[in-house]
Amino acid sequence: MPIATPEQYAEMLDRAKAGGFAYPAINAASSQSINAVLQGLTEAGSDGIIQVTTGGADYFAGHTVKGRATGALAFAKFAHEVAKNYPVTVALHTDHCPKPALDDFLLPMISASEEAVADGGQPIFQSHMWDGSAVPLAENIEIAQQLLPRIKAIRAILEVEIGVVGGEEDGVQHEGSNDALYTTTGDVSQVVDALGLGDQGRWIAALTFGNVHGVYKPGNVKLKPELLGEIQAGIAEKFGTGEKPLDLVFHGGSGSTDEEIALAVANGVVKMNIDTDTQYAFTRSVAGFMFQNYDGVLKVDGEVGNKKAYDPRAWGKKAESAMAARVVEATKQLGSYGQSQS
Repeated sequence: MPIATPEQYAEMLDRAKAGGFAYPAINAASSQSINAVLQGLTEAGSDGIIQVTTGGADYFAGHTVKGRATGALAFAKFAHEVAKNYPVTVALHTDHCPKPALDDFLLPMISASEEAVADGGQPIFQSHMWDGSAVPLAENIEIAQQLLPRIKAIRAILEVEIGVVGGEEDGVQHEGSNDALYTTTGDVSQVVDALGLGDQGRWIAALTFGNVHGVYKPGNVKLKPELLGEIQAGIAEKFGTGEKPLDLVFHGGSGSTDEEIALAVANGVVKMNIDTDTQYAFTRSVAGFMFQNYDGVLKVDGEVGNKKAYDPRAWGKKAESAMAARVVEATKQLGSYGQSQS
């Protein structure tokens, strides 16, 4: 299917909220990982989201160039073309954009979509994340207010982070006090006061409830997914809305238990970011292939090796299928397995 239109993406999120499930949003940084995500979603019968970070866009552009705007555009063009061959609906998203990367990542992507829409086309990405977790909340909100009208005009969705997800992702260090790892209802109320609840443009929120980017064993991260429900109830009471007025995003989910994920989804999470686990699945399969075929991928003791083994397509297919299998697992955890509307 073609990449989702803004309207299809909005409908995807609405379906997830109403149906009590969430979509996996998988970070990709190469054509192989994009194909792996599409393969996995297809095998799962699930729609989903493919996203790119600043580091992923740098890599896609060529690791010696680091032209992230060029890389993000090339990433999107590739995804738009190859997605047509798969029977699921997929949206594209730009992930974590801290303040220093606004001018060379997020803003150029918005401008490119503005040009595309002005020419009668669709926005290139259907949603964009502004990561203001490293700046004071007032500044975080102020920048979100500046971005939201432009994103609304291209019919896309803004993702904001309220609080601090610990750990590190793509060179962006997320640090703060323990209190900062848990968003408060008061924090979210300030954001709603400034951004509205959809009237000024649609936005989704990455609230923090102890999440940490990176690799952690189950039980080593002290998640409080019940906090999301408390915040939803507080916002509903203050602003007189129905239950669960916020569309939420789960960041830093590696090592989370099935029960923690299920409770987060029950409290309004419609999108869960997945990066570390799919990276490992990809690389682990490559390592296994190399160990099992070392005398084929290496010209040991003057031998000639085995071209069928060291051909990058041989281990590349294994890696893509292994990553795809982890995507399938994610759809089962999130409840989107078999829920494709395509």
